[in-house]
Amino acid sequence: MTDEEYSEAASYWKKHDETEVKMDRDQLMAAAEAYIQANDTCALATGYGSFIRCTPIEYTYHDGAFWLFTEGGEKFDGLRNNPNVCLAVFDKYEGFGKLKGMQVTGKAVLPEPFSDEYVRAAEYKKIPPEALKKLQYPMHLIKIVPEKIEFLNSDFKKQGFGSRQKIENMKQTE
Repeated sequence: MTDEEYSEAASYWKKHDETEVKMDRDQLMAAAEAYIQANDTCALATGYGSFIRCTPIEYTYHDGAFWLFTEGGEKFDGLRNNPNVCLAVFDKYEGFGKLKGMQVTGKAVLPEPFSDEYVRAAEYKKIPPEALKKLQYPMHLIKIVPEKIEFLNSDFKKQGFGSRQKIENMKQTE
């Protein structure tokens, strides 16, 4: 591909989104949160420089953030050098008229083990903090505060909206 062809391909959705009917922000947030709550697994992408990692991982969502307990792994090489992350939540592909998935960009923070925030996240997930304290190595907690959600949902078309909707400036919803 030429540089021009790459640029054209990269700008496809930006151009497409300009003409699509947008949902009301509150309605879109409610739909996005319902979809997030209906799922519990995402693909978490971390990286810096030429290093990239995409990890399938379980999450909970509450208090406006994704919460991921993990033993560790190479994703921490990315997080050490770059708190910017992207995660994807999606349904199994069953055809163009049944697409559902979202891409979430945001910042990752690592609450200290057994801090108030850590304990609340464990309790929300129904993990007794006492059980976590008995582990040989502490479970790490990654908190991801969304900054942007891009939500693809074929059902939006049936409601008269574009199938791809975007929520930016997430802090406005807190």
